[in-house]
Amino acid sequence: GLLFCTEHPFGHLIDTLQSEQYEERRYFNPQKLSDVRYEKLPFCMRVLLESTIRKCDGFYIKTDDVSSILAWQKQQNQAEVAFSPARVLLQDFTGIPAMVDLAAMRDALAKQGVDPNLVNPRCPTDLIVDHSLQIDYSKCAIQGPPSPMDESHGATVRSPACQPSPRGSSSSSGSHCAGQRPGHRGGCSKASCSDAPSGRSAAVQIENTPLLCPFHLQPVSEPETMIRNQEMELIRNKERLQFFKWCSKAFKNINVVPPDINTVHQLNLEYLCQVVQEGEGFIYPDSVVGTDSHTTMINGLGILGWGVGGIESEAVMLGQPVSLTLPQVVGCKLVGTINPLATSIDIVLGITKHLRQAGIGGKFVEFFGPGVQQLSAPDRTTIANMCPEYNATVSFFPVDDITLQHFKHTICSEEKLVVLEDYLKAIKLFRSYGDQSEEPQYSEVIEMNLSSIVPHVSGPKRPQDRVAVTCMKEDFINCLNEKVGFKGFHISKEKQATQVPFLHEGAEYNLAHGSVVIAAVISCTNNCNPSVMLAAGLLAKKAVEAGLMVKPYIRTSLVPGGGTVTHYLNTSGVLPYLRKLGFEVVGYGCATCVGNTAPLPESVVDAIKQGDLVACGVLSGNRHLEGRLCDCVRANYLASPPLVVAYAIAGTVSIDLETEPLGVNSEGKDVYLRDIWPSKEEVNHTEENIVIASMFKELRSRMEKGSTFWNSLESAESALFPWDPKSTYIRCPSFFSKLSKEVCTPQSIEGAYPLLFLGDKVTTDHISPAGSIARVSAAAKYLQSKRLTPREFNSYGARRGNDAVMTRGTFASIKLQNRLIGKTGPKTLHIPSGQTLDVFEAAERYQRDGVPLIILAGKEYGSGSSRDWAAKGPYLLGVRAVIAESFEKIHWNHLVGMGIAPLQFLPGQNADSLELCGKERFTINIPQDTIRVMSTGKSFSVMALFENDMDVAFFRHGGILKYVARSLLP
Repeated sequence: GLLFCTEHPFGHLIDTLQSEQYEERRYFNPQKLSDVRYEKLPFCMRVLLESTIRKCDGFYIKTDDVSSILAWQKQQNQAEVAFSPARVLLQDFTGIPAMVDLAAMRDALAKQGVDPNLVNPRCPTDLIVDHSLQIDYSKCAIQGPPSPMDESHGATVRSPACQPSPRGSSSSSGSHCAGQRPGHRGGCSKASCSDAPSGRSAAVQIENTPLLCPFHLQPVSEPETMIRNQEMELIRNKERLQFFKWCSKAFKNINVVPPDINTVHQLNLEYLCQVVQEGEGFIYPDSVVGTDSHTTMINGLGILGWGVGGIESEAVMLGQPVSLTLPQVVGCKLVGTINPLATSIDIVLGITKHLRQAGIGGKFVEFFGPGVQQLSAPDRTTIANMCPEYNATVSFFPVDDITLQHFKHTICSEEKLVVLEDYLKAIKLFRSYGDQSEEPQYSEVIEMNLSSIVPHVSGPKRPQDRVAVTCMKEDFINCLNEKVGFKGFHISKEKQATQVPFLHEGAEYNLAHGSVVIAAVISCTNNCNPSVMLAAGLLAKKAVEAGLMVKPYIRTSLVPGGGTVTHYLNTSGVLPYLRKLGFEVVGYGCATCVGNTAPLPESVVDAIKQGDLVACGVLSGNRHLEGRLCDCVRANYLASPPLVVAYAIAGTVSIDLETEPLGVNSEGKDVYLRDIWPSKEEVNHTEENIVIASMFKELRSRMEKGSTFWNSLESAESALFPWDPKSTYIRCPSFFSKLSKEVCTPQSIEGAYPLLFLGDKVTTDHISPAGSIARVSAAAKYLQSKRLTPREFNSYGARRGNDAVMTRGTFASIKLQNRLIGKTGPKTLHIPSGQTLDVFEAAERYQRDGVPLIILAGKEYGSGSSRDWAAKGPYLLGVRAVIAESFEKIHWNHLVGMGIAPLQFLPGQNADSLELCGKERFTINIPQDTIRVMSTGKSFSVMALFENDMDVAFFRHGGILKYVARSLLP
């Protein structure tokens, strides 16, 4: 460990932080290198350098890595360095396969007589359960009827009976359910509700609330709405939650945050971040990698972090650093004064467009200049969150006085605040914008004038298509006229004035092109900023006071990123006004952005279809692709929370908010947006004096108490997880089969057949799809053998903790083009028999016969998003090597991490030039890196893509999981 500093290659850099206000702390001081290049490094590179110095061990991280970072100006885009972050951040979807692997490792070591308690994450890890919320209930609807069946335990939820029918009502079967509304189609008798088939579950019974029919719309108050959605979430995911509960008790170095506490990103900002960490006898800068692209928002607080895939995060958990090509760092200089009407969302979208046009893909961005001081800490995290939208890896705001002021109100005690400031100043990580001599050298500088930013929305189909609010009406009409494409809907001129009348709750309304039918205020990531949520609440307050309302057929919802947001909306007194307009808290988690919206009223859907209308959704989230919110809502716009409320009140996006009124008050007077828009001074006053301190105090209380469900949830107390053989979600994987202490010298791969012969640009989606499970797939056959119906299949993403499903889902994409069969689909040729089979069935037959497998591919194999099962799946299918013209770098690292050899054809060569048909048998000689075609005797050479000793070690051991497991064997 770091305590044995006499052997540390940079032990001479150890310094002591001393003050009368706190106990002394030790730290590695890069200043003691006496290298003038250090102070010219961008601040984010200084964080990398400190970590590399501190964690240098000669194996994972070498002294050459330190030299490369110091020479960053010359080494950017060339040198490869290793980075050990301070912690790992997981959400539940990506966290579950990692924890399942660790649980399986415990089993394997216990069989070897090793204490399973020795298996723990080596890097501190936080796992937040927040990705499973669905909106079954909203302000006035109970989605008919959800299915909260727990597969492994057979738990069902009792269906409540209907209320007695109103006196005088009748139907052919007796009396109507009290839930039937005027104008609503259909009815149900009391018998049809109370005697619903047991396979159809309904609303969870809530104490002290009326019994409700699950088949009809019913009024549900905001507290009940939230509770019901949370209960459905907990029931659906009970099996996974029990596993997480076991993990929280069994493993050291991991912190599991149960559902309904907060979203992963807000929790990271508000509770988990430390800015300066303490461990192993030293203090050092906080840093993090997380399994979500929006991990980048933490950079707004001066904490270096970005999103990685499952394999990378698992490797870091197990003690391996992240491999990183030294990036270019673009300096973004902010100048000018912010427009009073512009929110942080407008600033975010303005910077997003500016940086997207600048072409900064894959680069780090660091903000500086006088304009930075106008941005609050929440503003900065909002900007940093949008990295994925302008393709930057990181958007870094160094710690300055504004950041310190934020920490004073939030996460830091007085003593820690002093330590933090003294330490960051000691190692030149504290930013002072008044001293021009502190300006680092950047790869390039981009200047942005903040005064040029005006309020915008994004849409109607892509986040990068920004529309000034002042031009919204004109732009929407242009979208109707344009041909179908990224913006167009191609509605003929004569049909653009179409209006369709319909009944809702006994009243008549009209829908037209541009009518708003979904309005969702979401505060998960790019709206975590309290100021924009408060602006929405203050606007709602002024609107209600002015006599304005939202039409009742619009599906409105308020999904705070966590209880903290609800707390400050309530504390500031604006929540009742949001509720009055229909924006009620429906729960906590990812909802509208991922399509988990309750169905629209049937009368609304019918009107949209009847008029072939371009109906609209407006939300303050991250994603809004066409049809994502609801398949009948074609136009969707991202907007700031106050604009979501404004468009909901207007009922249409086809409006000029400067010249046209939002509505008419009770006195018949027009009310304009300018009449109810809160000033920046109003918002800042409310935020500073009411919100900041109370919201963090409330979060700490929630974290300490936990949830009642989680606290009462039963889980095993054992060191080994009690695997349930009936489970279709959690299963012990076979990565550790035949684990032995001895490491074999890499053997040649003898007589391998190609499992697949693929072309160019095979993505990780082709290799391991994350979507729904097709009814005729190998995975479907497996699930059907477990007595599940197709509606219970769920998706591959939801079953990442079951290797049997994920292995069968490998290469299951319907878009896979396999040259062995000459057509698209998840099939391949079993070469010895000549049969065309599912890829899994063919691999299973090869393994049964003891035949190793390879994959032949073209250029850019493994491109696309990082996905752990794109390497794990082929490994479990028996693939020993992939031979391709080129690889996506992250994916080839994943292959090495699973013990699969990534082999690259020599320049100018490929399968066609070597006259390979894909039906040959191959012998691969390791380590000579030559391949012999057995049928012809022809040989050719390849490049083995092992970059360093670490890669070779992982391959020799059969992957990082076995490498770590063997390190614990006696």
